[in-house]
Amino acid sequence: MMLSDVRVLVISGSSREGSFNRQLAAVAAGLATQAGAAVTTVDLRSLELPIYDEDLLSSKGAPEGARRLVRLFAEHDALLLATPEYNGFPTPLLINALDWASVMPAADGQPSGSAAFAGTVAGLLSASPGAFGGLRSLLATRQFLQMNLGMLVVPEQFGLVRADQAFDAAAALVDATALAGVARVVDAVLRTARSLKAVAL
Repeated sequence: MMLSDVRVLVISGSSREGSFNRQLAAVAAGLATQAGAAVTTVDLRSLELPIYDEDLLSSKGAPEGARRLVRLFAEHDALLLATPEYNGFPTPLLINALDWASVMPAADGQPSGSAAFAGTVAGLLSASPGAFGGLRSLLATRQFLQMNLGMLVVPEQFGLVRADQAFDAAAALVDATALAGVARVVDAVLRTARSLKAVAL
């Protein structure tokens, strides 16, 4: 089985233009593509999701953006996620999107959110101008994805420190060690997803 059989969803937990984590996600997407994976990048802002509200869900039904996110997870084998650290936690943008998707029921041939998440191989990245590279947020993100949503999060992860100095004008990582750190996560995700697909055949 070739790596081209692996479908990877790439998400940034930041909506800011010029975000370090959006740039880091793009680097990861490029590495996955070079390794032969089929990559889809989704901008969480484009889903136009309101703040999660059960009353809204009951009165108006599920937002289309939540259904779209479930479809994307159902269509992909793996996730590469780059998220900033907000007070030690992943961003509200990311948590809100996953909260909405997690409550989607199966409908019209589409699996439920929980079924779409289950077994997805995930790799975690973070970027921060500080000295910790957003690693505190990755602890919470790992628990959320693995314990709550049933994803398989690979042990490898990477936090990019001093991210304000890490990219050149073309948004490429200037440090070879940092690039190798991202590559380790991408490689672990692709190897794991490929192995699981081979077992399923």
